[in-house]
Amino acid sequence: MASIKVACVVLICMVVVGALIAQATITCDQVVSGLAPCLTYLQSGGAVPVTCCNGVKGLVALPKSTADKQTICNCLKSAASSTQFDPANAASLPGKCGVNLPYKITPSTDCCSIKF
Repeated sequence: MASIKVACVVLICMVVVGALIAQATITCDQVVSGLAPCLTYLQSGGAVPVTCCNGVKGLVALPKSTADKQTICNCLKSAASSTQFDPANAASLPGKCGVNLPYKITPSTDCCSIKF
């Protein structure tokens, strides 16, 4: 009987730890802060500032889990919805900064269906 109790406690601990690991540690404030130098380019085009690419590269390097990647995706989606981004500029930004994203920065991106 004692071994069953121990097994239950171990199982509960594994579930709790797993849930904590699966939670995102990145916030939308971090994403918005990283993209702030890109706002002029996203709205009007022109040259992409070096500070913008530094922010984009930092965002790509930041996530440690699928939850983090989905948080970044959802924050970018929200920013694209609430700000007047030119869709072509948003689509070209990762390439101009030399990074790859497995999704487009658009208000219609389904961040939950993306394979990271």
